Amino acid sequence: MAQDIYGKALLDFSEGKHLENITTLSSLAGKDEIPLPYLFRNFEEMPHIEQVALNAAKGKILDIGAGTGSHSLYLQKKHPNTFALDISIGAIEVCKKRGVQHTVHKNIWELKNEKFDTLLALMNGTGICGKLENLGPFLNHLKNLLNENGQILIDSSDILYMFEDEQGEHWINSAQAYYGEVEFQMQYCDETTEKFDWLYVDFNTLKRCAIYQGLDCELLHEGTHYDYLAKLKLHNPEKKQ
Repeated sequence: MAQDIYGKALLDFSEGKHLENITTLSSLAGKDEIPLPYLFRNFEEMPHIEQVALNAAKGKILDIGAGTGSHSLYLQKKHPNTFALDISIGAIEVCKKRGVQHTVHKNIWELKNEKFDTLLALMNGTGICGKLENLGPFLNHLKNLLNENGQILIDSSDILYMFEDEQGEHWINSAQAYYGEVEFQMQYCDETTEKFDWLYVDFNTLKRCAIYQGLDCELLHEGTHYDYLAKLKLHNPEKKQ
């Protein structure tokens, strides 16, 4: 648990020990906070983009990066075959304590020989990729976890606006491969994680990458601040004839 700073924070809050919020340090925005109560939100407290995703989910569902299990708790009421997956053992313990019926403590990249009708990746689901070069392999991996008529519901944000000056010009470091690649660290109670990569990707880039991987990509919903929800499905040319 010493290395699982995120999980430790979630466990503390779930046990009534709200010591402090999680602090994030990023290469783009500097210092910020993740309020722990927000991670324990119910459906009514969720952003509309998440509500749209949860209502679009169906069948056997995998909630990728489930965190506290808020999405899974809502989904399992209608879809008993909902599975909450997280790499954090602390997060999985919190999911179980909150009543999530099916949990998976695993890195999504290590999950194989399973099939789902819905793969849910919310709260910037593309972040797991870290770098743009990993987006194609990531989508291909998810594709192999889909049933024939399955879907991937994934959200992200186009953060180009963060590079805009007062004249509307965009200033991006030419040495950076893609402007949506951000480096993060997390801090909680005097512990700090190692730096890790996190990817924000604009919809058009996601769509091009999805098509290259044999997936159709549809814009399901646009949020209020450059964020969006996309639905990816296995490409079926016969349906377009």
